Amino acid sequence: MTDVKRAFESLSFENVRTYAQSGNIIFDCGRAETAKMAPFVEEKLRETFGFSTNVLIRTQRELEKIIENNPLIGSADTELEKLYVTFLSDRPDETVASTLDIQLDEGEKFVIVGTEVYLYCPNGYARTKLNNAMFETKLKTVATTRNWKTVNKLLIISKLS
Repeated sequence: MTDVKRAFESLSFENVRTYAQSGNIIFDCGRAETAKMAPFVEEKLRETFGFSTNVLIRTQRELEKIIENNPLIGSADTELEKLYVTFLSDRPDETVASTLDIQLDEGEKFVIVGTEVYLYCPNGYARTKLNNAMFETKLKTVATTRNWKTVNKLLIISKLS
């Protein structure tokens, strides 16, 4: 992760931090449009490491809203350690998103809000069909998923600078 940190610093990002060895990078920058930054970061990572990877960026304010607006929190039977957020690179077409034909296992729930999918997987994320590949295929976008604890930790780290 030291090399990843250096790659981000070479793009003039400040206060670059990594979390959990899984591609979670927190940084400060003066640029306002995060969607336009992703291709530059992808290119730098390709140059540095020799392989392509998709980059999804959320601002501190966006993370705050994601946490504040989780529609799956509040139910008495919701266990926080079974909550996940799938981040999408694009807002899915509302018609497609509202008519997804997905076979859910018992107790599973998902709600699409903007560019995030809130998931509740009572049997764990490793056992669900609600994974990145499924959402990427059905919604025609790029996806990455983090557990609820990680999403909250990323917000906390982003506020430390």
